[in-house]
Parts: sequence; structure tokens; C-alpha cells
Amino acid sequence: MGAAQAATVDLAGVKLEDRATVAGSPLVLNGAGIRYKAVFKVYTAGLYLGEKASTPEAVLATKGPKRISITMLRDIDSAELGKLFSRGMEDNMDRSAFSKLIPGVLRMSQVFSDHKKLQAGDNFLVDWVPGTGAVLTIKGKVEGEPFKEPEFYDALLRIWLGPKPADHLLKDALLGKPAR
Repeated sequence: MGAAQAATVDLAGVKLEDRATVAGSPLVLNGAGIRYKAVFKVYTAGLYLGEKASTPEAVLATKGPKRISITMLRDIDSAELGKLFSRGMEDNMDRSAFSKLIPGVLRMSQVFSDHKKLQAGDNFLVDWVPGTGAVLTIKGKVEGEPFKEPEFYDALLRIWLGPKPADHLLKDALLGKPAR
């Protein structure tokens, strides 16, 4: 058998590999898309899983490592991005479940605030590593301690895959559905 050739997906000039490795486990690109705000492209997102999943429930039920990769397509105030993420988490879960995650949400918002600004081309990853937690990597540097609770990572994924996603077309793209 010949060596597998790594393929890439190109979204608005951002190249996403079709495979990734997290904690020694091979992952496949489940889907990728662009987050739009009105007519503006904000960022690309790619979802990596151990095996393909086509529903939010299947993604959340997937065992093993996972990765969401975000690459900015425009400059954004990092504190604002942190607020949008916490609002996206809150919008997609019941209040009592969200209240348990508030310490992690505040810590994540602080990490983003510390960066002041994310510029076009900047990338961040949120990896789920079983037994370790959610590892946040911004511009190639791991930030702080992992977020230990699986519920925290699931709440993050619901920003894009929940009943009130940040962008419905991006949700479909991350689930590997063809563009409408």
C-alpha cells in the first residue's frame, strides 16, 4: 500500500488538513466552513473527530479526542470573541447546566482578553483530550490549564452545533453536509 497523501481543504485562503493528530490519536476532518456575520467573513472552522459524524448528537457522543480549529479571517477584539463564545454556550444549554460551567467560561474569556486582539490569519485550537480535558491553544501556544469537565467541551461545540448555532450554514458544514 502506498503512502496516503494528505489532502487539504481551502476555505477563503485558509488551508485545513483533512487529518490531524490529538494526543496520539488520528482524527479526520468531519467538516469545515466559514462563519459569516451579516455579509462579512469572520473565521473558518474545522471539526476533527476520530470518525465521521453527521448529527450534533453523534458528534457529542463520539469517544476519544476531538478538535475544533478556528482561523480568523478578520481582526477581532479578543475580549469580544470571548463574550460571543460564552453567549453561544449559554444560548445552547439550560441555565442550571450553564451555571455549573461559569468558572470555566470566565477563565476562557480571560485567556482571550489577555490576547487583546486576534488578527486575520491567527489560529486557535480547542482539543478534547480524554483524561486531561479541553486544551486551548492560541497562535501555537497552549494557554493555561485544561478545562477538565467534558460538559465544558460539549458546551463549546454547541456554540456551532447546538439548537441555536452561531451560524446555521456553518453548523451544516461542520457536520459534513453539502452546501445548500
